[in-house]
Amino acid sequence: MNEKTKKIIGWVLSGLLAAMLIFSAIGKFTGQMDEAMVDAWGFSAGEVTLIAIGELLSVLLFLIPKTLPLGTLLLSAYMGGAIATHMQAQPPMESYLVPSIILVFVWIIALIRVPDMFSSFKG
Repeated sequence: MNEKTKKIIGWVLSGLLAAMLIFSAIGKFTGQMDEAMVDAWGFSAGEVTLIAIGELLSVLLFLIPKTLPLGTLLLSAYMGGAIATHMQAQPPMESYLVPSIILVFVWIIALIRVPDMFSSFKG
């Protein structure tokens, strides 16, 4: 696969991920997530808004090529928090399987867009 194809695939996947997370943040801003986050998990409305702001900032940093490593780190932390929250509420496994898959998707996209980003793990 040539570099141009990798670049196109990376941007298409980044766009899909960004759209999904932006719609998630919009749901938090508009109160559509209140039942799950406020009622079931005990977050306040202000905390949900703060989470949505963090989600949007992380996505923005992930989309900008120069800040992709920081965006990857922040989205990894965000998704880790989502996984932990889902696990703490003790729902069925499918509940925290989705954020886990999204997290792996973030790493794959980062690896496609900046292959050297994980080179420090090679030893």
